[in-house]
Parts: sequence; C-alpha cells; structure tokens
Amino acid sequence: MTAPLGITGSTGRLGGRIADRLAAAGATQRLLVRDPSRATPRPGATVVRAAFDDTDAMTAALAGVETVLMVSVSESPDRLAQHFAFVDAAAAAGVAHLVYISFYGAAPDCTFTLGRDHDATERHIVASGLGHTFLRDNLYADFLPALAGEDGVIRGPAGNGRVAAVAQDDIADAATAVLLAPQAHAGATYSLTGPEALTLAEVAAVLTAGLGRPVRYVEETLAEAYASRASYGAPDWQVDAWVSTYTAIAAGELAGVTPDVPLLTGHPATSLAQLLGRGGSAY
Repeated sequence: MTAPLGITGSTGRLGGRIADRLAAAGATQRLLVRDPSRATPRPGATVVRAAFDDTDAMTAALAGVETVLMVSVSESPDRLAQHFAFVDAAAAAGVAHLVYISFYGAAPDCTFTLGRDHDATERHIVASGLGHTFLRDNLYADFLPALAGEDGVIRGPAGNGRVAAVAQDDIADAATAVLLAPQAHAGATYSLTGPEALTLAEVAAVLTAGLGRPVRYVEETLAEAYASRASYGAPDWQVDAWVSTYTAIAAGELAGVTPDVPLLTGHPATSLAQLLGRGGSAY
C-alpha cells in the first residue's frame, strides 16, 4: 500500500491548490488541519486534526507518512516555535522527506523580516536530518492587487526596486511535481519567481490595465511608511514585516528571475498580466 502524502495548509489558498492537484493526480493524502470543519473533501484524502504546536498529536498524525508538505503557519510572534515543533514531530514520526514552502532569498540578514524566520526554519530542517526540498517563493503575484488602497494608490518605500512576483498556481504546480517525485529533488532548493521583475510603478500600470481602474504607485520615506500604517494598531513586529516587504524590493532582494518554475512544471511562469487576465487575485 502506498504511503499517504502528509499535507499541511490545505484549508488555505496555496495548500488547497496543492491538495486539489494531488487529488487530481490520484495521490493518497493525509490532510493535517487545525480545524477539520474547514477541510474540503477530496478523493483519496483523509482529514486528521493536528496543530503544529501539538507535538504528540502531530507525531501521531504523521505516522506512516513518508513525504510531507510543510506550509508556513499564519504570521504570529510564535511562528518560529510552531515551525520547529512541526519539524521535530516529523523527525520523530520517521518522515523521510519534508517539502518546505520557504521565501525567496531567505537568509539570517535578509531585509524582509519574516524571511529570516524562513531561514531559521530551513536550518532547523537541515539540522534535524530530514530529507528535504525547499521551495523559496517570491512575493505572491495574486496579492499585488491588494497593495493598492481604496484610493487606488500603492504606497511604500520600494523606490525603483523590482519584484519577480510568482503566481500561486505556479507554486502549486511546482510543489505538486516535487511531492509526486520527492527523491528526484532531494536536497534541492528552488527559487520560484514570475517571468519578469517589475517596479511597483510598472505593477501599478499592469493593474490599471488588468483591473480596469486606475492604480498608481506613490513612494514613501521609511518614516512615512511607518506613520501611514500606525493607524492599524498592529504590533511592532507586524508593521516591521509590512514595511520591510517594500524595503526588500528597494534593496533589490526580490528582483532576480529564475527558470525554476518552468523547470519543475514544464510550462512558462505566469506573468502578472496573464494572471489578471484569468481573473486571478488573492481577494
């Protein structure tokens, strides 16, 4: 009997796309979810309640799983602790291969603050001895329309930096390919990007054409960026993450275009214009 694939994040946008593709491919899946009431029934899939930070439950849920997809949990102050707990549970359960959805350019000192958490998670996975593949996603192209406020303005300190944003459908196609043949990708790190790197002014122009309403980019200073986000009442770490998304673009850390999407999927990466033409958006 074929061991099931362990899949986290299936109630979310990206993990759900991956679970759908695996079901269409006839794969047997064990969907590891915090809230089973939110799980979508899929052929060949069973649903198991297990939270990242419930080590005993997660270890039991992963019993008999050889390959697992690890989608990051929601942003929170204890996100890294939850990631470490999941990795430890996977190792304790005897998982052979872990496919981790990481972030483009993850490093201890990368500008995007949450990218540092992804680097720490990668390091913990390596130290655990688990076989692994890292999929480092650039910013989601699906999310770019949400950067514009109700007034149609994208505000941030991104300067003339560029971002090679990637469509979630492309990430899902790439992850599915890896999950169905994990040994072919053992130890590999892939940086998943779109086919082009755009400035936010260019993003605004593409959004204007694709959404049928005017969108423009207005440069902010760092001080203005923090001030304009203060009204949300978010904790400091969250505001730092929001602002550092733009400063990472300004620093050129999200600009590189790679061939990894076509390499893994067999099709070209989706441009922002193509995504909008298909009605694609995170919201």
